[in-house]
This record gives sequence, C-alpha cells and structure tokens, in this order.
Amino acid sequence: MSTAILTVTTRLFRRDVRFRVSLIILIPLIIFAVIALFSPYDARSSYYAPINRPPSLSHPFGTNGRGQDLFWLMSFALKNSLVFGLQVALLSRVIAMIVGVIAGYKGGVTDQILIFLCDSFIVLPIFPILIFLRLLTREMDLATLAVVLAFFGWPWDARLIRTQVLSLRERKFTITAIFSGENTWDLIFREYLLHILPIVFATTINNMLWSLGFEITLSVLGLTPLDIPTMGTVTYWAIQQQAMVMGIWWWILFPVIFIILLFTSLYLLFVSITDFINPRERVLTR
Repeated sequence: MSTAILTVTTRLFRRDVRFRVSLIILIPLIIFAVIALFSPYDARSSYYAPINRPPSLSHPFGTNGRGQDLFWLMSFALKNSLVFGLQVALLSRVIAMIVGVIAGYKGGVTDQILIFLCDSFIVLPIFPILIFLRLLTREMDLATLAVVLAFFGWPWDARLIRTQVLSLRERKFTITAIFSGENTWDLIFREYLLHILPIVFATTINNMLWSLGFEITLSVLGLTPLDIPTMGTVTYWAIQQQAMVMGIWWWILFPVIFIILLFTSLYLLFVSITDFINPRERVLTR
C-alpha cells in the first residue's frame, strides 16, 4: 500500500504541475502550523506584546490591537484550522464509506432507502441550520462544530462511492469471490478498498475545503468560539477593531494571504488527484 502511494505521488509530482505547485505551497504551510507546538506563548493569551506594531525583526508579522504576536497567532490559527478541516473530513468519510458501500453492494430496497437519505441531506439548507444550532446551544466549540459539519458533509461522496461499488459488484472477480465462498467483509476490504481509496482521498481534500469555508464564514460572523485562534477568528478580530481603517494593514493582510494560499493549494491538489483517478484522463496522459 505504502509503495503504491509513493509511486503514485512520484508520478504525479513529475507529470502534473498542479500537484507540484500544491505541494510547494502546502508543505511550508504545514511546517508553519507545526511550529505552533513550540510557541513561547499560550494560544489564548493576549497583551504579551506591544500593540499595533508593524512587521519587524522581533515581530515578523507585526502585532495586533490585542497585544498578540501575529507570527505565532497565525501559526496557532493555521494549525487549528487544518485540524478542524481534517476532523470534519475524516468523520464524514467514515459515514460516506459506510453508506456508499452498503448501498452499492446490497442494492434493491436498501440502496433506495440510503439514496433517499443522501438526497434528503443534500437539499438541507446547512448554513441556516448551523446558525440556528449556534443560537440554540449558546456556545459551540470547534469539536462540536466539526461533528455537526461531518454529519452534513457525507451525502455527495457517499453517492460517488456507491457508484464505484455498483461497478465493482458487476466485475468477474466479485462473482468469483462470491461463488468461492469468500466473506463479504473480506471482499470489501481486500478487493473493493483499493478501488475506493482514491475517491475517498480526493473527496477528503474537497471536504476540507468545504468545511474550512464554513468555519471561516461562521467565525467572521462571530458564531464560533472567538478566543480560539483560527483563520476565521483572526480575521474576525481584525474586522471588529477596524484594522484597515486604523492603518494596521498587516493584521488583515497576513490572514488573507494564508487563507488564499491554503485554499489554492488544497484546490490544486484536489483537481490533480481527481484528474488522475479519472480513467479517461489517465489514458490521455500516458
């Protein structure tokens, strides 16, 4: 498995400029996020540095109106946002895989019920529901928000997995395995999983983009815990304290740059992997 992943990664890096660019951007962002583990300051502390100082040698990204060093604050924010996106993506992938595999393999009434469930979740207005839940609970931490978004983030991807399983179910190796008495779960994990994983990985990246977009939007509106640094909450405080009006341009510039870089790298990675797992694209690029 690890050899296959390494081979695919090497091939993509050599042949696809989008994949190269995405890694060139994403790897430094991940390293910057890991630096947060070595911060001399607490993530939620404030007024430990001079306020509203422009970028300098002592404060590379400057400081904000809450007396926070933006270098370390952005490191915390990027780490928390990436962890949040991964939590949502992984939880929703589990649901999508369970629903998609069962629907595709069982077929019949089971398939119809599960697809109806998928379609019901697809048409739900997620944003108003999230606002309503936030007002209802009064306080929603990032872990709870991740679970809620994961609960809504699986239907499209479950349908993709179902389509793949429907195709695999009609192949000769499935018929041979069934007639030879192979256990259903052995068939799924030994044969189907290798075909499903590329779709799961690609949709994981897409789901991260989706969940990060929701987190930033909700945070800018003040609907997430504002004492926890994320890409959204850093932007929220800059807007609230009128950073641009006050001439504190660095307070809004660095969050915007990091958001653009993060979304660009994840999008390019998603498009590159999606094209790679598309059989027609693979034939054309051989």
